[in-house]
Amino acid sequence: MKRSEDCGAPGPAAAGANTPVATGDTAQGFITAGAAYLLWGLVLPFFMKALDHINPVEIVAHRILWAVPAGAVILIWLGRTADLMTAFKSPKVVAMAAVTATIISINWGVYVYAIASNQALEASLGYYINPLISVLMGVFLLGEKPSRLQWVAIALAGLAVIILTVFAGKLPWISLVLAFSFATYGYLRKTLPIGPSQGFLLEVIILTPIALVLIGWFIAQGESHFFAGSTFDTWMLIAAGPVTAIPLVLFAYGAKGLRLATIGLMQYSVPTLVLLIAVFFFGEPFAGPQIAAFALIWVALAIYTSTLLRRPKAA
Repeated sequence: MKRSEDCGAPGPAAAGANTPVATGDTAQGFITAGAAYLLWGLVLPFFMKALDHINPVEIVAHRILWAVPAGAVILIWLGRTADLMTAFKSPKVVAMAAVTATIISINWGVYVYAIASNQALEASLGYYINPLISVLMGVFLLGEKPSRLQWVAIALAGLAVIILTVFAGKLPWISLVLAFSFATYGYLRKTLPIGPSQGFLLEVIILTPIALVLIGWFIAQGESHFFAGSTFDTWMLIAAGPVTAIPLVLFAYGAKGLRLATIGLMQYSVPTLVLLIAVFFFGEPFAGPQIAAFALIWVALAIYTSTLLRRPKAA
């Protein structure tokens, strides 16, 4: 199964969903996609941590609202607004975009909550296991047959989840929701007959009425941090739009110059950066069960990646 990202970090799967597959790697593709991964893995966690005193729902609402002008500027610059108008004329496309928009908004919300509640490690785990969830979706939805090594990788990932569940006393729901929502988003986004930039803008436009209602509700409740809070909060909420839109577009166009195997390797940089930030900057505990679980995940991903590298023609 061809697989991604977007995280919250959220974006690789969708951004490259309708992107032509490259037969070789280019320097421009590597640099552009690499910039997207750095924004997702290095900038986004610190950005969201700076807003951890704000309700995650309010953050996501502003992320949606301010992504509209950011996405529109990018689309106008690319000269692809006609494609968006065509998409709006198709009820089927709009309906499918509404579904993908709902799924990615859930992904965004859970990611923001994970960072704010000092559970960035769980978010990191979610994006590590995402490609393996994509393989499972290929089995159950597309009738694909993973190799024996891929089944081993999936089994190791499942064992990691069991370890965390037993020792933590609860299911790592953040990891599972992020992984399944992102994999589902990527799968459905592939069926949306519209380019990455146009699709992203279509999704946030569809979500905007809901975002406005939520923002209005926070204002009415006296809990809004937009203008009612500090100047810093106001500008950060506005900046959430460009922070969401820019890496998605960078990845979408960088992916045109990269093979799928290269994208698969590069995408591990995001959860790795989030993991390092969680441990060394956010001070989240990383010992015992966490180390064992992540070790299993890393072995699983090494096995899975080896299966990709053995199929250069498919990449």
